[in-house]
Amino acid sequence: MADFEDATAPEGIEIRALETVEQVFAASEVLSQVWGGDRTGMPPNLLRALAHSGNYAVGLYDGERMIGASVAFFAAPASRSMHSHITGVLDGYRSQGLGRVLKQHQRAWAFARDVGHITWTFDPLVARNASFNLRVLGARVTEYLIDHYGAMDDGVNRGDESDRLMTSWALAAPAPIPAEETVVTTVAIPRDIERLRRDDPAEALEWRYRVRDAFGGLLDDGFVVVGFDERGYLFARGPAKP
Repeated sequence: MADFEDATAPEGIEIRALETVEQVFAASEVLSQVWGGDRTGMPPNLLRALAHSGNYAVGLYDGERMIGASVAFFAAPASRSMHSHITGVLDGYRSQGLGRVLKQHQRAWAFARDVGHITWTFDPLVARNASFNLRVLGARVTEYLIDHYGAMDDGVNRGDESDRLMTSWALAAPAPIPAEETVVTTVAIPRDIERLRRDDPAEALEWRYRVRDAFGGLLDDGFVVVGFDERGYLFARGPAKP
């Protein structure tokens, strides 16, 4: 967790609130590019409404060029939570720690508004996201959602089913490190599902069903996800039910 908290933006990179119509349209275009040309993920009118009503809506800039964006909205008041709907960084700026910078900014923004948890979903087959969410941030998997968004027609998800893991990030808690003796079993995932989708869509879909079945059986039997490493998802026995 210390590495995450110490993340600082590279020189010339900054995060700005989306305050103008021009910024909103630029952010929508950036997110469309990230998701392979899809313009339905965050249309400008919805983004404008969310930003104007006080939700989290920011652009990531390299100088005056927007290179990423992130949008989250508040949950029910009593839950002191918000849901991070979409975050993306343009190709060419990835693997530079900018995801950490955005999450650090989102965390500070949430704390300033008395928000204690941030939730979001991610594709359980994307290894780099699983590692970042569970190992670096210390988010907790709360639910496996089957085909959560239905058919998606973007360049990233087209041809696959939209299974997602719902995660909850306790902003004041350090990232937990699972004790090896508590790990009962693991669920492996592909090293690079995006490449597999391009090269062998049938095999990618087989991975989807394989991981879905494994998660379903383990969660139904009372196991919980406690981490992620090179073996895949780490499962331990959950607390005994009364």
